[in-house]
Amino acid sequence: MRGFMFMRRISARRRRLLTAAGVILAVAVIFAAVNSPAFVAASAASRRIPIYSVERDGKYCSLSFDAAWGNEDTQKLIDILAAYNVKATFFVVGSWAEKYPESVKALFDAGHEVMNHSDDHAHFNRLSPEEIESNINACSDKIEAITGVRPSLFRCPYGEYDDHVVAAVNAMGMEVIQWDVDSLDWKDYDADTIYSRVTSKVSPGSIVLFHNAALHTPEALGPITEYLLQNGYGIVPVSELILKGDAATDHAGRQRPASRAGAA
Repeated sequence: MRGFMFMRRISARRRRLLTAAGVILAVAVIFAAVNSPAFVAASAASRRIPIYSVERDGKYCSLSFDAAWGNEDTQKLIDILAAYNVKATFFVVGSWAEKYPESVKALFDAGHEVMNHSDDHAHFNRLSPEEIESNINACSDKIEAITGVRPSLFRCPYGEYDDHVVAAVNAMGMEVIQWDVDSLDWKDYDADTIYSRVTSKVSPGSIVLFHNAALHTPEALGPITEYLLQNGYGIVPVSELILKGDAATDHAGRQRPASRAGAA
């Protein structure tokens, strides 16, 4: 009897060991599958990513400005860009456009793009698709009433987005635009720091982020623009930088021709 019970204990222990080994093997298989290039690529492809930068022929970049609060230096920015014959893209909040319609008109008359940055700088991750559409349309209505042109590009307030935000904006026929070079001018860094940040990080296809009403942006903008032009960059508005038609955005937000989308 003792021998029988001993054999049963050994058999039970063996079953537990085999079960544990099976669990470990299953976990290893799942881990390998999840981390395989095919799985990673499929997961990235299923996410909705804004455009951070663009891969295209030629050496081009875009300067973009967010206008949400003050208006102290909008005309200075216009004058500096005019001195270099450069056109930029200004992402404007609807309440800002309503408060400073003359500046919106001045930007547009100077040849700059005036695009959508929401109506009230809300946290779009917290909004429903219907609220997103309503908020964006409210801003676009204000801009179109001043410029006669309805925005086709949108930048999320705070740079916040998720799949449902991007999907809602895309459903309106608009592209969501982020940036790959952040001047951090809103931190009131001095002009030399802003210059160093931008010129050390910019590359062909970059979208650079500035803000109007940032303390040292006008002081830094001229030298940055001069650096870009001297280094062979064509500076174009964002709508001219991004690709039209058969294009795809990879997991890093790099928009590429569809034929090159898998070559990231």
